[in-house]
Amino acid sequence: MNERILLIDDHTLFRAGLSDLLTRRKIEVVASVGEGTEGLKIADKEELDIVLLDMRMPEMDGISVLKKLKEAHPDLPVAMLTTSSDESDLVGALRNGAQGYLLKDMEPDDLVVALREIIAGKTVVAPDLATVLASAVQAENQPKVEKEDPFAILTPREFEILTLLAEGQSNKVIARNLGISDGTVKLHVKAILRKLNISSRITAAVMAVEHGVKKSPITMPPRRES
Repeated sequence: MNERILLIDDHTLFRAGLSDLLTRRKIEVVASVGEGTEGLKIADKEELDIVLLDMRMPEMDGISVLKKLKEAHPDLPVAMLTTSSDESDLVGALRNGAQGYLLKDMEPDDLVVALREIIAGKTVVAPDLATVLASAVQAENQPKVEKEDPFAILTPREFEILTLLAEGQSNKVIARNLGISDGTVKLHVKAILRKLNISSRITAAVMAVEHGVKKSPITMPPRRES
């Protein structure tokens, strides 16, 4: 029994040539379409052994089509056939359920062998991408380096004032909330800007928001500072 395949690729001449190649090698091309939406409809109606999917397409790219295919048909093998050797494309495809990542310049017989291996349950990546895949795996296995906390150099009081700046409070409001004078708040704000090497309180507030700084609840009445 011939394998049944669906081709999704926006290049008409490439689809025609690939369809002819596969047919001559006893693989039945159930349909050959130029965009993802039509391909998804066919996958819902036909009994398929594999989908061969382009990465770069207008309207709906290959990864988007891949995600929808795997949501609707989790057991249907999907192989990407592309010109892209980018690590991000390769990793993205495999993470989203592709069982193959093949290149369009593969030898025809190698492509056919790869398709049949994927149908048999293997995950196949084009040999030319072995180093790209190894690099991606090594990067993922390296210990994560925690980002340096830019606010570690601030004193507890300065950090507290920074959180209030992030909430958009003025010096007067901060002084009233903390039970300190306006002048003391100004001195703390100057120290914050100097230590963070920035020039304005707005920049300080933006930095605080970007780093997820939130005002901590006060568990003790603030000590009045002169």
